[in-house]
Amino acid sequence: MPNARALANSRRIVPLLGALLLACTPQGTATPAATPGLAAADFAALSSRLSEAGGYFPSDNLVSNETSYLHVVPALHAYGVAGGAYVGVGPDQSFSYIAEVRPEIVFMIDIRRDNLLHHLLFKALFQNARNRLEYLCLLFGKPTPRHLEPWDDADIGALVTYIDSVQATVRLFEDAADRVADAVRGYAMRLSDDDLATIRAIHRAFVYQGLDIRYSNRGRFSWFPTYRQLLLETDLDGVHRNYLSSEERFRFLKDLEQRNLIIPVVGDLAGPHALAAVGREIADRGLHVSVFYTSNVEQYLMQGYTFDAFAETVAGLPFDEHSVIIRSYFNRGWLHPATVSGHRSVQLVEPIRSFVEDFRRGGLRSYYDVVGRSTLPMRRAG
Repeated sequence: MPNARALANSRRIVPLLGALLLACTPQGTATPAATPGLAAADFAALSSRLSEAGGYFPSDNLVSNETSYLHVVPALHAYGVAGGAYVGVGPDQSFSYIAEVRPEIVFMIDIRRDNLLHHLLFKALFQNARNRLEYLCLLFGKPTPRHLEPWDDADIGALVTYIDSVQATVRLFEDAADRVADAVRGYAMRLSDDDLATIRAIHRAFVYQGLDIRYSNRGRFSWFPTYRQLLLETDLDGVHRNYLSSEERFRFLKDLEQRNLIIPVVGDLAGPHALAAVGREIADRGLHVSVFYTSNVEQYLMQGYTFDAFAETVAGLPFDEHSVIIRSYFNRGWLHPATVSGHRSVQLVEPIRSFVEDFRRGGLRSYYDVVGRSTLPMRRAG
């Protein structure tokens, strides 16, 4: 349980709140990316050079379990978070942040090698899909409509309804999986037969479970949201901001993937190499970290007594006054004061500079110190 200091910290107002009074920047107004694309061989070499040995995590993480993941998006715009480099963990929830912030380059770092393979699946689907609906059809083994172009203007609800209304088939899955395999072989990654089989198995899970697929932790999954729910979530203003909610968001990500600028990395956030190497790569490119999405990884780092090593590495990342950490807290034992009704998860955001300063002062001694000091974005005034 949190101590008195942690509870007091939970009501701290960091500079981000002042920015929340500003009008949100409309989605899609960030400066166009200037970073040149990477050749396949350079993409593969960079991923390998930045990675370290993989580790164990008790869940598959095929989809997110954070229904609150979009709640921070208006705050990102209000605080002026844009461009730079994006660093994040997990499967595709980061894509929605990327579509809003418009970074020049992305590094997806996760302790599980399976997450790297998962992102190669996403990369291949982006490569093969002409629009959002075809992307979902390929992911779920569903038939693609004869005429795709009219779907470009469809809202996310219409796409979900279509995917729910048509039947997946083994033939369609096999065809999509073969196209994925062909694409993945072109990425110049050193992949074993087991790696290719894992990509196929991840793909098969989406096909066989459909939009009902959800996060699973050691077989316990009943309360976790379905992928359907995650697609249909909104920010605190009721706006759909999932990366598949508009064709323009989807195409920004497709462009990054095609230019090999979403680089999957295997690494422990508190490990000796990967995160620090990502930071050096970003600095060498003359960029800063705009968003560092950690989900609830800090909880595990505290439990494993490696949080200080993580925080020291974060302090060495290139960041500026607009750089933020996005994290998630799950209400277990302590109800976070920023909890939104109907959500078990709470999305929290703070400037990286504030995090580093408090760490240097010795103010982050427990997980509750970390999540208690973060600030949930408020709805815009009016």
